[in-house]
Amino acid sequence: MRSWKESKNCIFIKAPEPFNFKVNVDYFLRDPNECMYEIEENTITRVIEINHLRTLIQISEAGSDYLAVECLAGTKPESFEDKETIVNYICEWFDFDTDLLPFYEMGRRDLLLQPVIERFYGLRIMGLNDLFEALCWGILGQQINLKFAYTLKRQFVEKFGEHLDYNGKNYWIFPLYEKISKLTAEDMADIKMTKRKREYIIGVAKLMANGDLSKENLLHVDDLKQAEKELIRIRGIGTWTANYVLMRCLRYPDAFPIDDVGLINAIQFVKGMERKPTKAEIRELSAAWSTWEAYATFYLWRMLY
Repeated sequence: MRSWKESKNCIFIKAPEPFNFKVNVDYFLRDPNECMYEIEENTITRVIEINHLRTLIQISEAGSDYLAVECLAGTKPESFEDKETIVNYICEWFDFDTDLLPFYEMGRRDLLLQPVIERFYGLRIMGLNDLFEALCWGILGQQINLKFAYTLKRQFVEKFGEHLDYNGKNYWIFPLYEKISKLTAEDMADIKMTKRKREYIIGVAKLMANGDLSKENLLHVDDLKQAEKELIRIRGIGTWTANYVLMRCLRYPDAFPIDDVGLINAIQFVKGMERKPTKAEIRELSAAWSTWEAYATFYLWRMLY
């Protein structure tokens, strides 16, 4: 049961232990070109859609135990159900339902993870709650560096998304799959991604618009390998993208993008290797991570960005 309370214009959500708000905010600051939220003075501001109503929320730390969530611009919902939906969205986004203590117990015995856990203690896998956004972000990031991926994302969002204006700033809503499903690759030609990636994104949007692909259906798949197979059937989704989505959206703790360049580079960096580790070496290093591969990967990524 998620614990929360309400006072005046704020909702207060009980944070689990262990959790460090600043460590998680620092993750959000990894690229200045992020367009889905604003970070100022340790406060996160973004739009979320609750039961078809768009709500501009501002999240800050309220002591060490709570997150304070304020609804801005007159977008505060009135019903208990809508307020609870906001709470559920934020808890999913911050992965509050995962007990990190077993991961830390395992990681402190692991020579590779031990210094990483000490540095980022309280970090959680910050999610992508929306399946379409997660799949698009995975496709956009294929075979390019992170900085350019953020540039493409901003171009895509600002071209096809909508926004709320508040205090002279635009707060963006990720493009809806219903809208993207009606486009052609030529409609997206001024976004500097390959034609194939444009086709992949439109193809995913069409599957979702037709009801052939949904987060709800994927969440009913209990087995990681089966869920991976379901995603890989989609044109443009390979093993890396599937595992990324399984980590960030569907919350499989054992999802493992073992071929990820960032993971490879992070292991090389942490171990001080003069060459990149081989896949066999990564398998050996990760043998003890069973059921925690996603968190191990996420923490190692933070050593680079």
